Amino acid sequence: MFDDRLLIPHGFYQPGDLLIGGIVSQVLFLYNNLSFMEQPAKILINEPISVPKNYQHVMAFAFAVKEINENLNILSNVSLGFHILNSYYTAGMTYKATLNLLSTQQRFVTNFKCHHQSKLIALIGGCISEISANVAIISAIHKIPQVLYILFQLTYGSFLPVKSIRMQFPFLYQMVPNETHQHTGVVLLLQHFRWTWVGLLAVADDKGDQFLQTMVPMLSENGICSAFIDRIPKRAYFDELIDLMIKRWENYVIISDKKVNALFVYGEPPSFQILRVLLFLAPFLSLPPLCKVWIITSHWDFASLSVQKIWDIQTFHGAISFTVHSKQPQGFQKFIQTIRPSWVKGDGFVQDFWEQAFSCSLKVYNGLGERKKVCTGEEKLESLSGILFEGKMTGHSYNVYNAVYAVAHALNKISSQHRSFRGSLKLQDVQPWQVHHILRRIAFNNSEGDTVSFDENGELVTSFDITNWLMFPNGSVVRVKVGRLEPQAPQGKQLAINDDQIVWNQGFNQVLPLSVCNENCYPGYSRKKKEGKKFCCYDCAPCPEGMISHQKDMDACVNCPEDQYPNKDQTQCIPKIISYLSYREDLAIALTSLAIIFSFVTIVVLGIFMKHKDTPIVKANNRMLTYILLFSLLLCFLCSLLFIGQPGKATCLLRQTTFGIVFSVALSSVLAKTITVVVAFMGTKPGSRMRKWVGKRLANSVVLSCSFIQAAICTLWLSSAPPFPGRDMHSVKGEIILECNEGSVSMFYCVLGYMGFLAIVSFIVAFLARKLPNSFNETKFITFSMLVFCSVWLSFIPTYLSRKGKYMVAVEIFSILSSSAGLLGCIFSPKCYVIVLRPELNSREQLVRKRK
Repeated sequence: MFDDRLLIPHGFYQPGDLLIGGIVSQVLFLYNNLSFMEQPAKILINEPISVPKNYQHVMAFAFAVKEINENLNILSNVSLGFHILNSYYTAGMTYKATLNLLSTQQRFVTNFKCHHQSKLIALIGGCISEISANVAIISAIHKIPQVLYILFQLTYGSFLPVKSIRMQFPFLYQMVPNETHQHTGVVLLLQHFRWTWVGLLAVADDKGDQFLQTMVPMLSENGICSAFIDRIPKRAYFDELIDLMIKRWENYVIISDKKVNALFVYGEPPSFQILRVLLFLAPFLSLPPLCKVWIITSHWDFASLSVQKIWDIQTFHGAISFTVHSKQPQGFQKFIQTIRPSWVKGDGFVQDFWEQAFSCSLKVYNGLGERKKVCTGEEKLESLSGILFEGKMTGHSYNVYNAVYAVAHALNKISSQHRSFRGSLKLQDVQPWQVHHILRRIAFNNSEGDTVSFDENGELVTSFDITNWLMFPNGSVVRVKVGRLEPQAPQGKQLAINDDQIVWNQGFNQVLPLSVCNENCYPGYSRKKKEGKKFCCYDCAPCPEGMISHQKDMDACVNCPEDQYPNKDQTQCIPKIISYLSYREDLAIALTSLAIIFSFVTIVVLGIFMKHKDTPIVKANNRMLTYILLFSLLLCFLCSLLFIGQPGKATCLLRQTTFGIVFSVALSSVLAKTITVVVAFMGTKPGSRMRKWVGKRLANSVVLSCSFIQAAICTLWLSSAPPFPGRDMHSVKGEIILECNEGSVSMFYCVLGYMGFLAIVSFIVAFLARKLPNSFNETKFITFSMLVFCSVWLSFIPTYLSRKGKYMVAVEIFSILSSSAGLLGCIFSPKCYVIVLRPELNSREQLVRKRK
């Protein structure tokens, strides 16, 4: 049971027709740990320890009530008062303070009030979740709405999940959004800066366990690894501090890992104070200072205890926090400038605040008889360092301000409803549960234009400011808003941050710090997992041939589209160029020129033979076969032009078949000439049966039959699998080859094979007949021409297969031209020499002499 004679020593009371209760945590005491082995010790330090910055919460409360009472548009006939008590960060004192607010003055008799006592209409309080829960338990029994201005509601913490909260604490309202929004925001922040190797520091209690169970999988799902996890004590008793230092800093080497530059810290104000103690003692243990980016949620406000005001806090310089969106109400800074130790009679906080903030005493001697500097009472709050007290309204104080206004607007709405439908109503008769029903649907704009409303779970609908904390050696603190988190925004637009405004810790020299397990894999490389390591630790492997990676840290290289190819560094895809043997290229121009020149030479030779058609040298070797051979050679030279230029449907159909048939006619003519020589020699012998074959019938039959077979092969090719225009994407890097797809490769080689067969037969027959005694014998020249022809086409096959694209076509054109030129030169150049330069040899007498 509580001793009703022991009242809460720290409180602030201002009378009014209706009272709003408040629970704050500005003062605390240090106790020894309870061992249950001896009589519990009393307070170790007689003087309370103040958290000066939290006094602003009290000021925000008083300022909001003052504004409401002066505003004729809100509760014009009713004055608001408040009764604020301190929780001392302990459950016992929180229960006691709550019961004190619900009881008659000076007595712990709940549900009983004197007739002159003002009614408590709502409770605003709870700077940490444990205190909020303790207040909620009592207020729920009495059905009094409780508005939490700094509620850290966990997914699984001191409060149950959202649905269970509404069932167990239906009168609970939270002036901050659900904490999961902040966790999502941290993930987005880490992704924004590409920090994938981060450290996690969590308070060592059930809430910290639940945080890690939620956060670690969330980080992994988003490609982020926890390099280490360490726990911060929830609180430490005075006699445990030394042992705690030794135990906790065994992990200091791990925390100081230079690869881990981002630390996500989860805890509440008491755990922050413990962390400050550990960091303060690090230099005394010869430990290096930490140079990190501290990422925190709205739990922390970087508030120092009065005994810590000279401690260096620059370790946290450049920290980034998610704070509930706030603004600066007009008149607040002017209001706090009026505060003095005796500014109002009912303020029981101001004396301890003043003495500990300014390190002076309002009395000549303190309780221990030790002389201290005497406070003048005129000290300026703006002279205090920002770690102790801030002149601008903090996010937590802004929540207090809005919470008071939410209650006032709810009362005002009740009053207006009764005037409209039921006549006048005395607000003094309104029950707290009635305020609860209005608060559920309340929505209003505060003096700064921000909308205040709650969702179906009793949580404030608002956004978060991303704040960059600047800590200076003189203790001053500057908050810079560098971005915003909008939980209700569409996916991908929730986080907005201005990188250029962020000031990093001095150790980073204003360069964006890296927090990765290893260096990034640059474009052109992909990540390769290290065995036995977390997925954020990897090696960088170059992309395989033909693949690229165009971003940092790609899990795998990717193929380019078919019409593109990788650049030299394999970092991007470049469009392939269209490639074919164009008439504009030097190679094509050279080949075209050769084809035209040889064609012209062939025409000249044909003209010579036609002009001298009646001469013996022309008649002796079957004049008609000579014309057929020369005309076919002319077509051979000209058909090479079908291979130059962009392939089309017609050219693809004609290209190989025309070449095959024309060449077969030429080879057939050569074979017929050779056979004619052999038959003519054999027919000159007495009684030879070959005499009947001597003449044009045999030659014509050979040419027609041999050419017909090639024409039949080509017809079968065109009817079964004809050539067609195609695009070769892969043979040559960086090129799309426009080519004629042969349709059937076997038929193509059948055409070439048949020509080879004719050439070999011609070569064999000519070789065997090369020494026959005949005037103007051609077999020697045919033998040499077939040798050239076979050599060209035998070398053609490996050369053709080893080339790609337009060079493959060029090889075939060159083979056509060179083999045709070989036939033309070897067979006809000796005859042209005789006809043109040695006409005396082209006579019948010479023919008879040679025969004899």
